[in-house]
Amino acid sequence: MPRSLQSAGFPRLHSSPHHTIMNLKATLTALLSLTFLPLASQAEPLAVGAPAPDISAVDQDGKTVNFKDVYAKGPTLVYFYPKADTGGCTKQGCSLRDSWSDLQAKGVQVLGVSIDPVEAQKKFSDKNKFPFRLIADAEGKVAAAFQVEMRGKVTARQSFLIKDGKVAWTMLKASTETHAKDVLTAFDGLPKK
Repeated sequence: MPRSLQSAGFPRLHSSPHHTIMNLKATLTALLSLTFLPLASQAEPLAVGAPAPDISAVDQDGKTVNFKDVYAKGPTLVYFYPKADTGGCTKQGCSLRDSWSDLQAKGVQVLGVSIDPVEAQKKFSDKNKFPFRLIADAEGKVAAAFQVEMRGKVTARQSFLIKDGKVAWTMLKASTETHAKDVLTAFDGLPKK
């Protein structure tokens, strides 16, 4: 057997029938564990109907934001973006900024989240005059609570609309330029009380 297979944990095959069967079982077990390893390490995203994560983090001004308190004020869009002040993330934030009056008319609050530090979020917010809070999730705790996919050291572009303390809508591949339109359309399609 090649050394590379032995070093990966595959057993050495012996000639007796009993040993061969035992070794084949061990080999299959090792192969299956390697095949499904990536699936085990990737958490499923939060599904519609799941309780909204109760977590706290700091915003672009260094102020603590308790998400549960924000949810209590009304429907809340929590959107994740990879990196402050990059092309796609700027388009996404500006889409929400430019539709701010439409979002406010429906009572939708917005929290933008990335793993950028407070200073980067502040600069990004001030530069683009965002009327909503940006969360500095430098340790990735908010992303983990929402089970957002990590791509290297950045979060995937994913969005969650929270209503009545639960996830009411998700967009696991959020758009950039049409993000606000997508959110408004989703909000209008939610069941009314």
